Amino acid sequence: MKVCVVGAGAIGGYLGVKLGRAGEDVTLIARGAHLEAIKKKALTLVTQDGKEEVARWVKSTSNFREAGPQDIVILAVKAHQIAPIARDLRALFNPHTMVVTTQNGIPWWYFCKHGSQYEGYRIKAVDADGVIADNIDADRIIGCIAYPATEISEPGVVRHVEGSRFPIGELDGAETDRIRLVSDMFTRAGFKSPILNDIRSEIWLKAWGNLTFNPISALTHSTLVDICQYPLTRGLAAQMMTEAQAIAHKLGVTFRVPLEKRIAGAEKVGKHKTSMLQDVEAGKALEADALLGAVVELGGLTDTPTPCMTAVYACVKLLAKTMVDEALYIKGQPVATAAPEPEMELRLSATG
Repeated sequence: MKVCVVGAGAIGGYLGVKLGRAGEDVTLIARGAHLEAIKKKALTLVTQDGKEEVARWVKSTSNFREAGPQDIVILAVKAHQIAPIARDLRALFNPHTMVVTTQNGIPWWYFCKHGSQYEGYRIKAVDADGVIADNIDADRIIGCIAYPATEISEPGVVRHVEGSRFPIGELDGAETDRIRLVSDMFTRAGFKSPILNDIRSEIWLKAWGNLTFNPISALTHSTLVDICQYPLTRGLAAQMMTEAQAIAHKLGVTFRVPLEKRIAGAEKVGKHKTSMLQDVEAGKALEADALLGAVVELGGLTDTPTPCMTAVYACVKLLAKTMVDEALYIKGQPVATAAPEPEMELRLSATG
């Protein structure tokens, strides 16, 4: 099948290499130094055991029209990056093109085919003016949750930290021929891709961690295990997750994992920097609205108090604004001299 991965970053690159090596006709949409490296040396995946997998035959471009119509479009950019390319995506569509969404947080399509009093409600935090919904018909969409931890170690090189699960589901919960086709494609590439009849509950399970650990890590420059093992931040994460759970329950969502087990799962990942912390250190825009702002918005929609989430959201939004206004990236550096209690010196560095 013709598969276009839009956003060949950490997750998109991981998908692109594995799908390409499994025999799919893959085109990567990328840009900048990453695209240049892919074109020059091909995209390389460094696996958990340190081996390298190179997808030399995978095509790459920054031009949507050059890629042309596809059977499947895997939307692997971050949530805040979709609106600027929403109109360009149309060049990838034929009448039957499926769009597999892998964004963290609450997606723009959440209330499409929801079948509740909120049917059709547009989440302003992720699609402020409706441009995404206007350009991606809900009938094309297949929901997907990306569980693997990956990172770009250098341009053209993606490192796989752990995980291989990409559960998928139709928005209305049906098990269709096309959802089986996508699941089979992922499975052939070596992923675990179960078909779910309640994709939104799985989205909440992933978002449950993202809305807490991502912003906390961005603000504290700490990894998952650091956050989970420090009592104060572990407690803050639990409070934020409790608020989010109350919202989700009002929307008919059930959690198959208890709160403490979800925190323990994040702790087991170890010294992994969340995607938001990686963005802070690289001076990139932060996906605060999809991960946390959308949930705060749903708190207002369902009349659910969100004091902890709202406070953390305010802080991370100010961090994002400061990074843009001052053209800074903020990266932790080792302390010059030993201290009784090791701490981190934060160095503000201009990106402009």
